[in-house]
Amino acid sequence: MNLSFFDQFMSPVLLGIPLIALSLILPWLLFPTAPTRWVNNRLLTLQGWFINRFTSQMFMPMNQGGHKWALILASLMMFLITLNMLGLLPYTFTPTTQLSMNMGFAVPMWLATVLIGMRNQPTAALGHLLPEGTPVPLIPVLIIIETISLFIRPLALGVRLTANLTAGHLLMQLIATAAFVLLPLMPAVAITTAAILFLLTILEVAVAMIQAYVFVLLLSLYLQENV
Repeated sequence: MNLSFFDQFMSPVLLGIPLIALSLILPWLLFPTAPTRWVNNRLLTLQGWFINRFTSQMFMPMNQGGHKWALILASLMMFLITLNMLGLLPYTFTPTTQLSMNMGFAVPMWLATVLIGMRNQPTAALGHLLPEGTPVPLIPVLIIIETISLFIRPLALGVRLTANLTAGHLLMQLIATAAFVLLPLMPAVAITTAAILFLLTILEVAVAMIQAYVFVLLLSLYLQENV
């Protein structure tokens, strides 16, 4: 029983062929593309409004050099939201519950922001490792601590996304199993548990969107320090 709870996090395989590529490609097929007509439909208008509001809010405090990242960060935001939301459907797989997948998103993006800072403003980028006004005896210790905190950023990005989605999925499955087991024994308790499960599902929908937003927001903050 305990092992079956974690089966939902295993990469799906059909006839010995891993389907992780299908899980990653499917969200892109669900996005509507703009037609050649002058006037778009309501879905395209809503999608465009959401992307415009998101990018304007995220890049408003950033320098002009960081605006080049608008396309890739907006695309990553939409991609992560879709992956997280589709993973809440029955008989689906959530790729973002895999730490390796999230680290594959986090490490290259974080490394790109660090390299941009080292190339464009190396003095300011290295200055983040030593706060101004630090006493001389504490300089070596603070440099080591700031360096560790710099390299732990991508790990924090990946672990945060993985832990939140994994914990939510496990909690939903535990409560659903409890409701299913209690239904023939105590129907009233089972109905109450099912109501809690419904509320938890709504919460998980919000978590799926918020975690994608937090992931991209932290990347934009790292970028803001280096442009």
